[in-house]
Amino acid sequence: MSINQLRRDIDQQLSILVDKYCAELTELDSQLTQVAEALKDYLSEGKRFRSIFALIGYLGAGGELKPEIYRAAAALEFLQACALIHDDLMDGSDTRRGKPSIHKQFENLHSAQFGSSAAILIGDLALTWNERALHESGINQAEQIAVNPIHDVMRTELMAGQFLDVLEQTKSGAESFSIERSLKIARYKSGKYSIERPLHFGAALALASYSEKLSEYLTIYSEYGLPLGEAFQLRDDLLGIYGDPEQTGKPAGDDLREGKRTALIAYAHDRGSQEVKALLEKKLGTDLNQSEIEELRTAITETGAATHVEELITKLSKEALASIQRDELTKESQELLIEMIGLVINRTR
Repeated sequence: MSINQLRRDIDQQLSILVDKYCAELTELDSQLTQVAEALKDYLSEGKRFRSIFALIGYLGAGGELKPEIYRAAAALEFLQACALIHDDLMDGSDTRRGKPSIHKQFENLHSAQFGSSAAILIGDLALTWNERALHESGINQAEQIAVNPIHDVMRTELMAGQFLDVLEQTKSGAESFSIERSLKIARYKSGKYSIERPLHFGAALALASYSEKLSEYLTIYSEYGLPLGEAFQLRDDLLGIYGDPEQTGKPAGDDLREGKRTALIAYAHDRGSQEVKALLEKKLGTDLNQSEIEELRTAITETGAATHVEELITKLSKEALASIQRDELTKESQELLIEMIGLVINRTR
């Protein structure tokens, strides 16, 4: 089994689900075709990290992959779609994967208000399909009962992280730059629901009838997923400022325009001179032109924050690697988890 094979199988199951749900949607009214087409296009792309980690979590706990497990894992892609659609709206981000974001697509059809309303509803629809896909996956009752609490806490943590992120943008001046708060928001908004909880999700499906053994695997996967989840978000922080638009699908320096209080920005503020602190407090979250973006990038780089974050990513990835050198995990899952470390920390989008 390879990561690429897991991704292909997830894509296949997800495509079947999306086609089914979109066909039912358009039967309600022909005007919903634009919603169905937007979601179908949106869900046709993605790295599938969450679904892949769920399948690896299942394999690592001794499960043998079958169609219903792929369908259950694919359900997580609807949750990811919901999160990204709403996140782009809240951030005022106009592009996603090199295309207009959902609210922008529908704004272009009618008005800004219509675009915002459509994005909220389409994100909610994706969340509804997330729940439906899991319930209709074909997993048995014991598996459903075991996985539901993890699925629920995963969604709760995601929404909590999103709210804390929005709240953080309301702060101003020096108080808006906190390394501790930035890391906490990153943990709940991205890290836990991208890696740790999907691994737990898979373990619960594999060990639905073995609660004591499940607890052991949840601990192992947390020891791997929490540091790697933090590294995942730190890589996002770097890409949001230094990423190549051709790779990220977003404009250069998008996080700077959006005023993201990421850990990278907090490190730069903490390490910077009074001039750098003042520059960040004044410019971050404003309508920056390209020269102002370059000015901020240079200032952040000169504080050593970017280097520090790269070093921290390396340290966290080593922690994740060390955590899986244990007999409880199957050899196949260990190899896949090792491969995923490289994909998470070395990604360019």
